[in-house]
Amino acid sequence: MAGPADPLLTRPEPSRSFGRSPLELGLARLSRNRVAMLAAALLAALYLSALFAGFLSPYHFDDERRDLSYHPPTAIGVKDTDGRFCAPFVYATVPSFDVFHRRHFSPDTTQRYPLRWLVQGSRYRLFGLLPCNVHLFSVDAPARVYLLGADSRGRDLFTRVLHGGQISLSIGLLGVAISFTLGLLIGGLAGYSGGWFDELVMRVCEMLMMAPGFYLLLALRAAFPPQLPSVTVYILIVVILSFIGWAGLARVVRGMAIALRDRPFIQAARVAGRTPIGIVWAHLIPNMTSYAIIAATLSVPGYMLGETALSLLGLGIQDPYASWGNLLSEAMQIGQLPFRPWVLWPGVFISLTVMAYNVLGDGLRDAFDPRAQGAGK
Repeated sequence: MAGPADPLLTRPEPSRSFGRSPLELGLARLSRNRVAMLAAALLAALYLSALFAGFLSPYHFDDERRDLSYHPPTAIGVKDTDGRFCAPFVYATVPSFDVFHRRHFSPDTTQRYPLRWLVQGSRYRLFGLLPCNVHLFSVDAPARVYLLGADSRGRDLFTRVLHGGQISLSIGLLGVAISFTLGLLIGGLAGYSGGWFDELVMRVCEMLMMAPGFYLLLALRAAFPPQLPSVTVYILIVVILSFIGWAGLARVVRGMAIALRDRPFIQAARVAGRTPIGIVWAHLIPNMTSYAIIAATLSVPGYMLGETALSLLGLGIQDPYASWGNLLSEAMQIGQLPFRPWVLWPGVFISLTVMAYNVLGDGLRDAFDPRAQGAGK
């Protein structure tokens, strides 16, 4: 019979977290947060739909039918008049007016128009580069398929929401990328160098943060001609939002840089002859990665709402190009909402995106914040 095991020969089982980087540990904790992962999946679906907007949409974003103005969402049928199941189809609609001169649409049930898949239609550029004309689905004329209804010019709102997401979603990412690059570099240099440069940067940051952000945004946009090409307006909005947004981050990064600049690894880099910019870029900023990721995720909704506000007021992206802001401008006619509630769909997508970013940001903070981890233990 074997005796007891020698304690010198037995070793404890290695921990599952042994040898894993802080990034891997944080991602593992994030994967266990179901709400945050659901928000991440929703954002991934929104960005993929915007990326493939031309393929997923049945029409061109400016394809209009004035006779179908404010057409309600199209009903897709799967049963014929005899109650038998068949391929998905739609009916053509016939517009008419009642005694109050309000437009109504009646289905013409004499002929079915089946949904056709992978059809050739209007041309677009896939990923903004590759010319293509294949659409996921469509129907033959004179029928139209309006999944989310139509706008005041009879354009498919589903198509315009997908194309509007290309602008509204990308503005948030580009604005955060530019402002956070500026904030990390300038704030890191100010905290590491100190002296007159630190004083100058902090006074500039205080001046930018002192002015109300939305009114400063309006003032900067109003300084340029109102009738600019949409591409120019897009670039201008990104630059203005980035100019406003870097100051708050720079102040926080400056405080973190002051706390890190006397650490041994920073002193070793200084003795090795590294320049201040090199030290900030190679040593200080990597130690702020967790905070930067969390702060960037929580800041994207602010940039999106800034673009939405400008477009809603007519100072942003102009028709016929679509953004969620100028699509939502039709909902400003409050008297029309009880009769045409589908014009609020852009607001639904804005709300979903903002909530998803906030939930994901909270999940990232819980996963990567050392204090939250210590409290959990």
